[in-house]
Formats: sequence, C-alpha cells, structure tokens
Amino acid sequence: MSIKVLGALDVRENDVSVVPTARKPRQVLALLAFHAGQVVAPDWLAEELWGDKPPRTARTTLQTYVLQLRERIAAALEQGGSGGAPRRTAKDVLVTTPGGYLLDSVGGADDVREFENLTQAGYRAMEDGDFAGAARGLREALELWTGPAFADVRAGRRLQEAAEQLEEARLCALDRRIEADLRLGRHRELVAELTVLVNRYPTHESLCGQYMLALERSGRRSEALEAYRRLRTTLVRDLGLEPAAELRRIQRLILTSGPDELPGPE
Repeated sequence: MSIKVLGALDVRENDVSVVPTARKPRQVLALLAFHAGQVVAPDWLAEELWGDKPPRTARTTLQTYVLQLRERIAAALEQGGSGGAPRRTAKDVLVTTPGGYLLDSVGGADDVREFENLTQAGYRAMEDGDFAGAARGLREALELWTGPAFADVRAGRRLQEAAEQLEEARLCALDRRIEADLRLGRHRELVAELTVLVNRYPTHESLCGQYMLALERSGRRSEALEAYRRLRTTLVRDLGLEPAAELRRIQRLILTSGPDELPGPE
C-alpha cells in the first residue's frame, strides 16, 4: 500500500486509489493513514467526525464507513495478482482489533514515515558537522511535501491536530536545512527564498534571524536591520512580545561586526 498525506490524500493498493469522495469516510481513511500500522480507537474516529457531540448511532455509522473503505480496498486488491503469495483480503488491510481499527500498509510507501526518517538522518548529519549531507537529506525530505498536509480533506479536531504537528515538523526541517546552507556559504542563494518565507511567517524569529544573516553576508546590512525592525514591530503590536535573546544577539552582531565575523546560527 502507498500512503501520502503530505499534500492531497492519496492512498493506493496495487496503484489503485482507495480514497472515497464522501467527506466522512475520507476523514476516517485520512486519520487511519496518518496512524498507519497503529490502532486507532473508535472514540478518536468519532471525535474526528462529530467533535464533542457524536450521534447515538455513531458506532454503527463508523462501522458503515469502515465497510465502505473495505469495499474500495477489496476492489483494488482484485486488480493485483497474488504472485504466488497468499492473497490479502480487505480485512487484512483494514484490520479490526479489540482496541479499534488499524490500516496495515505491509511495508509499503508512507510519506510521513519517509519524511521522519530523512529528517532524523539530516539532524544527525548536522550534529556530525556534515552540513552538505544535512542540506541534501533535509531538502529531499521537504520535497515530499506537495502542499499542506491533508490538503483536500475537511479536517475535524484530530486531523487538524495531526496537520499542525506535521507542519511544525516541516518548519523545523526547513529551519535546519537553511541553517546547513548558511554554514555552507550559500547566503546569496538563500536571500530570495527567505524573503518569501519571512513574509509568509512574519513572527517566525528563527527564519528572520537566518534572513538577517543571509542579507548581511550578501552586503545588505541596512536591509538586515530593517528585517529586524519589521519583526519587532509585528511582535510588539500583535503579541505584546519583544524579540527573543538570540535574535537580539544577531542584531547586535550585525551592528558591531563585519560579515566575516558573524558566526553561523546556533
């Protein structure tokens, strides 16, 4: 089974899509796909579908949605040969357990797990001082994203939490990839990308700090200081906060040091 949630939902068996068009079965499949290989409790699925006010028929309705998903999986399984191995059934793929339901991808492709493996390898490379390897691995991880997680699913509470968790992981990987590129001296190439990012995330201090460093190292000190001023204005106005100590440190260094004296981001 192939599972993709880092963008539009795409779940395939034998390269045949098993994603339903109806909203609630689609939500059920999305939550099971995010937790592939793990048991998802019926209460979690009910909360995703109906929030704090599930109907009296919630358990029966949920079982109906599971049956609908199994029908789609069964149709996809019929299109694949067994290759000499015992043929799996829809119940082997979408498993009912005492604790709930489990989507068994049987070692297939899963973009969330692949993203996690690539980012962890990238972080280890950073710790080892292999900035080229870190930048390469983290870039590969970020390329798995084709849009916001669950982009075409109308998310309830549980999927919204999952989407926020994934977005935070994506921003962390992006932050470390940019740090690796800065340490490799790619500041001029980063300016355009960071210009877009600081406009998209106007209160993200780490991205702003990286933008300031890239501008300063490109000989654009006044623009680096202006970026700090804009972020501080936004933080004070919208959140009532001053920039964190690390960003203030970068500003002081830009004011008092030459480009060659600036350290890499911590």
